Amino acid sequence: MSRTLRLDAVLVQAVIAGALSFSHLHDLAQAAGQDGWKAWAYPISVDLLLVAAWRRMRTHADNRAAWIWFVIALAASLGANIATAGLLDLNDVPAWLRILVAGWPALAFLGGTLLAHAPSAPADFEPVPAAAALAEPDAEQVPDVTVERAPDPAPQLPPAPAPEVPPALLDHARKVADQHHATTGNHIDPATLRARLGVPAQLADAITAQLT
Repeated sequence: MSRTLRLDAVLVQAVIAGALSFSHLHDLAQAAGQDGWKAWAYPISVDLLLVAAWRRMRTHADNRAAWIWFVIALAASLGANIATAGLLDLNDVPAWLRILVAGWPALAFLGGTLLAHAPSAPADFEPVPAAAALAEPDAEQVPDVTVERAPDPAPQLPPAPAPEVPPALLDHARKVADQHHATTGNHIDPATLRARLGVPAQLADAITAQLT
């Protein structure tokens, strides 16, 4: 209920303010030489231009032309209110004010036409992805096929020939093997022979093979 009363109060206030402004504009136009129905048309013209500019401003807040025409219409309305407040002798209106009142219809028509036919911002749209536009709607989807390739077998290398053992090294190795057998009672193994002689493993294996 409080919301309804607040809205009603605002509406009543708007009606009172509009009626007073309407009356002031009428009185000023009549004092400037516009009698009869013409004096009543002036306040309607000012209010319509004010409403048109306000609607354009609400739709496009950054519209500079709408702001300019809103200020012009508001200045005309406020000017009439101030002029009829006793600051201006309505029985002796100056010539410049008569010129402004007489030229107002053309100015209001120009402003209303520009506001009514001002270009609107293009509507926003969502671009269609290129992939979706080119895709066929009824195309059958082909399942992914993965082909596994068997690894190539490693090439078989011929066995390396046994290294040739020098006779002097073979005699020395035989002495080392005899000493090891006499000490431990076991035949010398390739690892021990390699360590005692300080030769590569392949050469140690070849010496051991010749010793046995």
